[in-house]
Amino acid sequence: MTAIKSRTIAALTICVGLLSSLAVRASPSCPDEQASPQIPKDLVLCARLEPIVRNPSRLPLNEYEAKLSEYLNALCHRDMQNGWRVDKRVRDTGPFVGTYSDGKWSGQYLGTHAPVLIWYSPDFFAWLKANRLEEGAAPASVQPVPDGAIIIKEMYPAPAAACSDVDPMKLLPKTNGAAVMVRASMVANDGWFWGWYGWPGSVWSADWPAKNTSSYPNMGFGQYCTNCHASAKDNQTFSTLKNIKGEPGAPLVFLSQNVFLNPPWQKPNAVTAQQPPPVASPPIGMPTPSLPGRSNAAQNLQLSIAEAGKNASVPQEPKRIANSPFANLFHLLGAPRPRDQIAAMPPATYDNVWVKPGAPTAASQYITSDQCVGCHTAGGTGLQFDMTQPATDRQLLNISPYGTWRGSPMGLAGRDPVFFAQLASEIETFHHESSAMVQDTCLGCHGIMGQRQFGIDTLVATGKCEPFSRDIVDAKPFPSDDPVAKLAHYGALARDGVSCVACHHMVIGNKDSSTVQDEPQNKCVQERQTALNPGFTGFAKTFTGNFLVGPADRLYGPFEEPKTKSMKNALGIEPAHSLTIKSSELCGSCHTVHLPVLHRGRTIGHTYEQTTYPEWAFSDYRTGVSPDGPLPLGAGPLAQSCQACHMPNKDVAGNPYRSKIASIQEYTNFPQAENTLAPADIDLPIREGFAKHTLVGLNVFLLKMAAQFPDLLGIRASDPMLTSKGIDSIPASEAAMIEQALTKTATVTVGDIKNDGKSLSARVTIINQVGHKFPSGVGFRRAFIEFNVLDAGNQVLWSSGRTNSLGVIVDDKGAPIVGELWWKNDCSARIDPDARLHQPHYREITRQDQTQIYQELVFAPPDVAAPRCGVGVPPAGVLTTSFLSICGKVKDNRLLPHGFLSLGDRKAIAVALGAKEDMAEDTDPVGVDDDPDYRRGGGDSLVYRVPLAALNGKGGGKPAAIQATLYYQATPPFFLQDRFCTSKSSDTQRLYYVAGNLKLAGTPAQDWKLRVVTSGPVSVP
Repeated sequence: MTAIKSRTIAALTICVGLLSSLAVRASPSCPDEQASPQIPKDLVLCARLEPIVRNPSRLPLNEYEAKLSEYLNALCHRDMQNGWRVDKRVRDTGPFVGTYSDGKWSGQYLGTHAPVLIWYSPDFFAWLKANRLEEGAAPASVQPVPDGAIIIKEMYPAPAAACSDVDPMKLLPKTNGAAVMVRASMVANDGWFWGWYGWPGSVWSADWPAKNTSSYPNMGFGQYCTNCHASAKDNQTFSTLKNIKGEPGAPLVFLSQNVFLNPPWQKPNAVTAQQPPPVASPPIGMPTPSLPGRSNAAQNLQLSIAEAGKNASVPQEPKRIANSPFANLFHLLGAPRPRDQIAAMPPATYDNVWVKPGAPTAASQYITSDQCVGCHTAGGTGLQFDMTQPATDRQLLNISPYGTWRGSPMGLAGRDPVFFAQLASEIETFHHESSAMVQDTCLGCHGIMGQRQFGIDTLVATGKCEPFSRDIVDAKPFPSDDPVAKLAHYGALARDGVSCVACHHMVIGNKDSSTVQDEPQNKCVQERQTALNPGFTGFAKTFTGNFLVGPADRLYGPFEEPKTKSMKNALGIEPAHSLTIKSSELCGSCHTVHLPVLHRGRTIGHTYEQTTYPEWAFSDYRTGVSPDGPLPLGAGPLAQSCQACHMPNKDVAGNPYRSKIASIQEYTNFPQAENTLAPADIDLPIREGFAKHTLVGLNVFLLKMAAQFPDLLGIRASDPMLTSKGIDSIPASEAAMIEQALTKTATVTVGDIKNDGKSLSARVTIINQVGHKFPSGVGFRRAFIEFNVLDAGNQVLWSSGRTNSLGVIVDDKGAPIVGELWWKNDCSARIDPDARLHQPHYREITRQDQTQIYQELVFAPPDVAAPRCGVGVPPAGVLTTSFLSICGKVKDNRLLPHGFLSLGDRKAIAVALGAKEDMAEDTDPVGVDDDPDYRRGGGDSLVYRVPLAALNGKGGGKPAAIQATLYYQATPPFFLQDRFCTSKSSDTQRLYYVAGNLKLAGTPAQDWKLRVVTSGPVSVP
């Protein structure tokens, strides 16, 4: 049965109870011993339930679990008269180590799971007799375990010595429950239904309807038990006849230092004066690289982790936002709803899509991340703690692929409340005439796996690539009579975000793409390439996430000679080495967003909504190569890939991370088991250059929403493997963002300070440290400078860029400056839409209602029959946040990366990538006049000239210091207001509630702005 990690009973999930180093009290007696034999209670009931229990796919999971519960409660599996067989005794699955310290004994159990007593159905026992004979007498070919065969692994307190002398018929595992395996080879590739069951009084409950905590399921197909069972030599079972009563041989035995449980120095029948303390946590499975020294950034990282964990996973109490500053500023179309009326997204418990039986085909091209979590997160076996680093409060930081990805914006993409409110505006207000196309286009990125699998399957069924829709994202399998329940697997895939197989199936480059372009998994992708990237060739065809993928039975990774058999056994998929997985083009396909420009329901052109990859390719950070060969101008002097920043494989000292890349049941590094694969197949090497899947920018606001409202977003906030041993993924991702802001984003300095008696002047210089524009990505992100003149008591005398508590930039009287809000307070009309009011790019600021804001602002097509759109077209339409209404730019003064190339050089690279020259033109700054800082890039400098007569405050208004701070806003006030004034959807209601109740006070994102970097107070001469 399954070897699983340790956790408390309250956190038991599917194979739990199987757990090894469980923090339990060892006992000198067997607490699960019963007074009478535990035998089937109702043989008629057992006979009726038997065919149901043996076919777990016949009923919906909740109904099946109810029947299985009846079956196990009636002890039907203990029917020895009808051929069920049982182990000789309760047996350990690993050593029990006693320790005497400070006058006390304690014990630590290091088994693969709690001590076991296994029951075998007659047909499974018959299979063992035919296929698992004594050594040297094995059959020529091993047959599959017959469908319907059952294994019930009862689990008892550690060590086994506590219960091993008890008659098995007088035992009932009420403490740890039992693991269940039911053979179902026609349902799942791994061939089994997996589960954990607890008798009445335990924490077990049926998985459906799912709880709003998104608990990991107790039972189901494709569960993470395979992280160990895939190491079995065949049929995902380690079972051996030696363990079974009546068969020759003896079970494996392990060291058991249990003498102190019933000490010989104690008088018989004496009451034990001291109960053994709980077992200690297991040691870390391998040395992890330590950070040499502690920089301020590292300290801030640890502090931010601790802070982020305070409000994580704590649902807020139901309340109304009415009369709050948020409600006074933001109006919502339709009355705001209280929490109990907010539509929550389906819990992640439902996000379970496994590989179908047989060799994987395009029908199983995409699977959910729960198929990867058992192996590719830390602590999956309970005994090994690779892929971790020491952190605070005796916890571990999970640096595994799953652990770092899950709490990132990529991992949350399918549940992002801001995205879904944006989509609602697009289809309700901006482009309702093109609703189907818009939904399919947008969900092709944020819900990529659901959208793609839906296209694959509908093409087979109807001959057409049917459009994917927003309502499918909410599809779930319960209740089973819901008409959309049949679409539940597409909803699960979409909600899983930009998940594991979305990237690890990718094929980039003409050579590799040509070998798979005609395969069924790519037919709909090619249609999408034609629609979104007309006329493009080569890599440019893949823009907007339109990359091709390899076969369903292959996943690509960066390491050579991967071990293949475990993954093959678990999923039918083989890992393969690929250099392209480390190329920037892997990121550039999605982070170059090329979209149609829609007007009155028709496409009038195409433009770029996002150019993060081209910005990098046109900078000093470019590597100068692509999967199709060298690019013009070669590598830049600061060359590094996207992954170098967003998937770091070195620590702060530059030392490569070293770790195994999976957590599985190995041969050499695991308690011995029978019938495993050979050591060469399952002993994993330590890899140097192990990359963290951090994948973060600076969107702390999204992570705050996820941490504080996991139930509304359907998020599983706690780590399903490390549990209390590890820091949860969302606060860990937030800490990574804060570290990135502090150390890797920008610098700000104040210099050339002068006081001529009439005015105080200073030059503020911002240096961009990222490999693309800052901000980059979606166009509504922005950064701005807060410039303060301070008196001797640090009181603000004069300020450009101050905000209120909602992140609105205000003047010295507290009024929003020009361009901060687009709508009148009641959403009745836009504020002077024809004027396209905004803050221009400044080279000198002299007033407190002027602020240097680094941003991109775009305008929609004017409402005329034949609008003109494109690069350089004079603004004519209103400012817009619609991704499919980008007629042209009003402003783009985002900080350029270092070494930004000339237009001619950029055009050469654009064409070499298969795009058109307008990609180079689209990255040009707009509205910066002839600011020399925007010729070669790297940053910006401007002068603040403050009239001394305008100073006020204590100390007679005498300036003592100047301070400049760079702030970042992922969701500026004008963007939120545009969401609330352009949609009545439940998605918009959800965002309104979450944003309106978000607690940011005392966090790095206080007042809806993330502090990136500050100059600190600089003295005035």
